[in-house]
Amino acid sequence: MTVSFKGYDEKTATFKTQGLCSPGHTVAMADNATVKPCSDADDFIGVCVNVKGEYACVQLGGYAQLAFTGDTAPTVGFCALTADGKGGVCVAESGRTLLVTDVDAAGKTVGVIL
Repeated sequence: MTVSFKGYDEKTATFKTQGLCSPGHTVAMADNATVKPCSDADDFIGVCVNVKGEYACVQLGGYAQLAFTGDTAPTVGFCALTADGKGGVCVAESGRTLLVTDVDAAGKTVGVIL
């Protein structure tokens, strides 16, 4: 048996989009009820789950698995993360402090509770 956090307390909301949001990538607020793809060092609000036309479904809570970049891998426990501008996250001195549940250093992925 393996451990899975998928589905834990998942919460999503629909936003308008500004720019090309991609499923699996981090997004930030752009305007009233509008999200945009994250730039480097943005404070991300969640993860784009789906896009239809000019609307995106964004996961705001629960478990998410994200790509990470940078020389420093996130550590399990509470860790400050920020957007890397490539759809994923990177470790930061300040940023959104999240519960990191798992890290795959070789695969460059991190599991977090948003």
